[in-house]
Amino acid sequence: DIFDKEMKALRDSRWDKAFHEDPDAALDEDETFDFKATIVIEHIIQAADVAHTMQHWHVYTKWNERLFQEMYLAYEEDRSAKDPSEGWYNGELWFFDNYVIPLAKKLDECNVFGVASDEGLNYALANRAEWAIKGGGIVMDMLQRCKDRKKGTRDHGSLVDTSDDKM
Repeated sequence: DIFDKEMKALRDSRWDKAFHEDPDAALDEDETFDFKATIVIEHIIQAADVAHTMQHWHVYTKWNERLFQEMYLAYEEDRSAKDPSEGWYNGELWFFDNYVIPLAKKLDECNVFGVASDEGLNYALANRAEWAIKGGGIVMDMLQRCKDRKKGTRDHGSLVDTSDDKM
């Protein structure tokens, strides 16, 4: 759970132990390698869950809209009490600042992807910056498309084409 402060503190503590403390202090070389590998794999799994945020803008917006549609449909069907459109813009900024970018920095720091290790971080930073500029309008567009779909119409000139499942 990314919103659990105790779990976040535990993950941060384990990362610091693996990558910032003296590795000779507690573990032998094999144990240190295994511990670091375990921590990196845990972070890769977390990144896989939000990988769209660390890819090209069009990939990010495509999957962001699909999540928004899912959340909005739940709201319309009374499976959720909260209208996602009310906090989506600021929520995305918070998510980038407090989860995605710190995670991308860790993956860059451990160099797990070699020469491409900074790529996820660079995309996350670029997507965050572009969302800060365009996100308010995008949320309004996504909301309108949800309402249009409910009425049985479709805006074929939409910002994000959600009809194509290819990546």
